[in-house]
Amino acid sequence: MKTFLKILGFLILLIIAYAVIAMLAFSKDYHFEKSVVINAPKEKVWQHVGTLKAFNEWNPFAKADKNIQITYSGTGGQVGESYHWKGNDEVGEGEQTVTEVIPNEKLSSKLHFIKPWEGEAKGSFILTPEGNGTKVTWTMDNELTTMMKLMKPMMDSQMGKMFGQGLDNLKKNAEK
Repeated sequence: MKTFLKILGFLILLIIAYAVIAMLAFSKDYHFEKSVVINAPKEKVWQHVGTLKAFNEWNPFAKADKNIQITYSGTGGQVGESYHWKGNDEVGEGEQTVTEVIPNEKLSSKLHFIKPWEGEAKGSFILTPEGNGTKVTWTMDNELTTMMKLMKPMMDSQMGKMFGQGLDNLKKNAEK
């Protein structure tokens, strides 16, 4: 029994040490990005990222709830285009609004998360020529709360999985 309590005490001490280190060492600024090279010209790839409706055709976050409710507003592919989503607990609720458009090169947006937690982020799709294809870089930037700093390694893992799945979907769609 003493050995078990020593091990348990050591594990608790490790968890506390990690929490303190994470809160002090991890930056509040969070940046995540993932890229893929698509065997298609950027004009063809742009058809799949240049509007929020086109994005939601391959968006893995929207695909996580087959009953998601999405309402679009504004003109597709222009600053001010937006959509509101409301889904299950995994998808949550929020809004995304286009803030910058450089046709065939870049689309940036502001994300406002409402549920399950309140927050904001900025996202971008950046298209650059690479050989005979197009490199697509999907980025997200936001500010982490102290508690979110503790979850950063899990966030990196989940974001890597979802961005990777989305970019794979985009690649399949754009290479048809």
